[in-house]
Amino acid sequence: MNEFIEADPIRLVDQDGEMVGVVPRERGLELADEVGLDLVEVSPNADPPVCKLLDYGKFKYIAQKKANEARKRQKTIEVKEIKMRPTIDNHDYLVKLRFMEKFIESGDKVKVTMRFRGREMVHQDLGMKVLMRVRDDLDAHAKIEQYPKVEGRQMTMVMSPR
Repeated sequence: MNEFIEADPIRLVDQDGEMVGVVPRERGLELADEVGLDLVEVSPNADPPVCKLLDYGKFKYIAQKKANEARKRQKTIEVKEIKMRPTIDNHDYLVKLRFMEKFIESGDKVKVTMRFRGREMVHQDLGMKVLMRVRDDLDAHAKIEQYPKVEGRQMTMVMSPR
C-alpha cells in the first residue's frame, strides 16, 4: 500500500470502482491523498499492476471477516471408531449400530475395529461375518471406503456417508 508499491506505471481503479486508467505511481498517490484514502495494490501480477483507492484498515477488516465466516462454514470430517468383538451379543451390536448410524448421519466417517483375543484369532471368519453384517445394515446410509483388513490382532473397516 502507498509507498510500498514499487511498480510504475500502475492501472488505477478509484474508490467507486471506476477505471481511471494507466497512470504513473506518483499520480496515483496524489489522487489517494486528495480523497483521503490509501493506494492499495490489489493485483500485483497483472501487467501493469492493478491498484485501487480504498481505506486499507477497512479492507483488512472485511478480508478477516470473510476468512472467519469461511472457517465457520467449513465442516471437518472426523473418523469415529467403534470397537467390537467377534462374539458380540445381538443387543450390544444393535446399540453400536445405532451409534454408527448417528455418526454417519452427522457426516463423519466410521472406523469399525474388530478385536481378537487369544483363540479368537483362529476364527477370523466370525469377525468377518460381523463386519459384513455391519456393511449390510448400513448399506442405505454408508459406503465402504476401506474394505476389512487384518492388522495384527485386529480387523478394521472404514465406512463413509453416501
